[in-house]
Amino acid sequence: MLLHLRSSRLKLYLRLYLRLLSSGDFHGSLTASAVGSPRSPLETLPRFTGAATPLLPFRRTPLPVLVSPHPSPRRVLHCSVHQVPPLLPRASPPPHPQMPSPLITRSLSSSPDSGDDRVSSDSDSDLPGGGHSPEFHRVCKIINELFASDRNMEAVLDESNVNVEKSLVIGVLDRFRHAHKPAHRFFRWAASRPDFGHDSETYNAMLTILGKTRQFETMVAMLEEMGKQKLLTIEAFKISIKAFASAREMKKSIGIFQLMKKYNFKGDCNTFNCLIDSLAKAKLGKEANTLFTKMKDQYLPNLRTYTVLLFGWCKLKNLVEAGRIWNEMIDNGFKPDIVAHNTMLEGLIRAQRRPEAIKMFGLMKTKGPKPNARTYTVMIHDMCKGGKMDNAVGCFEEMLAAGVAPDAATYTCLIVGFGNARRMDKVSGLLKEMEEKGCPPDGRTYNALIKLMTNRSMPDDAVRIYKRMISSGFEPTIHTYNMMMKSYFHGNNYDMGCAVWEEMGKKGICPDVNSYTVFIGGHIRHGRPEEAHKYIEEMINKGMNAPQIDYNKFAADFSRAGRPDVLHDMAQKMKFSGKFEVSNVFNHWAERMNKRVKKRVPNQTGHRLF
Repeated sequence: MLLHLRSSRLKLYLRLYLRLLSSGDFHGSLTASAVGSPRSPLETLPRFTGAATPLLPFRRTPLPVLVSPHPSPRRVLHCSVHQVPPLLPRASPPPHPQMPSPLITRSLSSSPDSGDDRVSSDSDSDLPGGGHSPEFHRVCKIINELFASDRNMEAVLDESNVNVEKSLVIGVLDRFRHAHKPAHRFFRWAASRPDFGHDSETYNAMLTILGKTRQFETMVAMLEEMGKQKLLTIEAFKISIKAFASAREMKKSIGIFQLMKKYNFKGDCNTFNCLIDSLAKAKLGKEANTLFTKMKDQYLPNLRTYTVLLFGWCKLKNLVEAGRIWNEMIDNGFKPDIVAHNTMLEGLIRAQRRPEAIKMFGLMKTKGPKPNARTYTVMIHDMCKGGKMDNAVGCFEEMLAAGVAPDAATYTCLIVGFGNARRMDKVSGLLKEMEEKGCPPDGRTYNALIKLMTNRSMPDDAVRIYKRMISSGFEPTIHTYNMMMKSYFHGNNYDMGCAVWEEMGKKGICPDVNSYTVFIGGHIRHGRPEEAHKYIEEMINKGMNAPQIDYNKFAADFSRAGRPDVLHDMAQKMKFSGKFEVSNVFNHWAERMNKRVKKRVPNQTGHRLF
């Protein structure tokens, strides 16, 4: 009986399949069911009560699905009914798809003017480094190749006959902004050139690198050096204050503020505001308030001062102290402006006090100050984050009815909300509306779209958005490349993960610790410990912290390969860099490897001992 049911069911499926093939509308029927009628992504959702101007209707045409000529098993499981529609229009595929050559596969960029999303390896627009001079590329190549080796990098730079200029120095420092050791060596070499002298701008660029990499002793020494050469500016002190504050070094931040008097710099209210703002952003709102209490007689506070203190308490979710600062601000004759209101609104939402936030939002609409685009974006972002897309759309329409023009940040919040809700047709409609309203996507919008694609394990679609981002004139950030690289490595596409790394180098983006972590983790994930070892050494030589990776798997791969010398070497380097636990892991695997080798040593008779 069971066999009879199965055979009858199979016959029924075959009849339906043959009928669809004979009608010639097999793909069309699936596409129609997937796309549906061209309706607005917002018109089907409930609205807030009250008058609202209707949105322009969206017209969404079915866009072609990105199909690989050799789909992976993961892609085969997704039929066209469930396929997410592409977000951006795409050029038609070639008539005879072939497997791309290795040279083409390893290049990600295409010509911005061609409008073709297919990969190109000889585009004129793909000049590496974003249009820098040949001398810049020559200097960067010398630093990359010779910094970690035993050869004298400075001697080779001397022989290169490079014309050292201010623009070249700032460009090279920006190229190595995450690697303080090569940047500092190049900075010192440039200072030794007889035809060049550093000024305040180049010193500040080097101070920024030292501050972000937390090389505080060198940074303070450079401040004193600038003071001797009379090159200190108020910007140099601000860079140092922010660097110490981001590391939660309050006393040293105040020390830099007091150091200004030694070099005859008068600290005014703006400089004091910079100090407490840096502390507030580092979640040191309590310390910032204590400092304000001690020094408010010396530096008369203004509206900006109270707004910064308000931000510090709201960041700590301490609404009691935030309310006290709010009342003190009003008692001292300062009327809270729209920035202060938006800061308080964000604090209420961050502290999960949404009823009070909605009440304050209503008071702003009735009594002022009138909500601006930032106010509405804060509310829409919270609704999208909580998955309340109907409320977010209602707030968006209310924003339009009030005559407040949404900006790219507002649309980005809605795009992320609909993307997380897996309603990609709404995302396509919002992107089209942004173009129609004269508010094209910005860099954050493109990064949000790339993150949506990478989170859904669709790295090819992320690359398409990346190319559109380039052609629209927006420079990708380091976060853009990290997301795409991680998506490819986790999707078992090792070659394209390495291609993203190479593309990052061509664009002149300096890899940070997160980039190295993703890249090295990809090598380990795909069983390539030799490559991982190479880039771990490169990180340590550049003065970066050791990456957070699976060191047990890394050491086990080398142990299986019979390389205890590499494990001992890495253990020493990790010990010197402060990673004692990682050093113990390498020593443990090295000892296991040595014991295994000893057991296999033959005796004098030629027979094994065990």
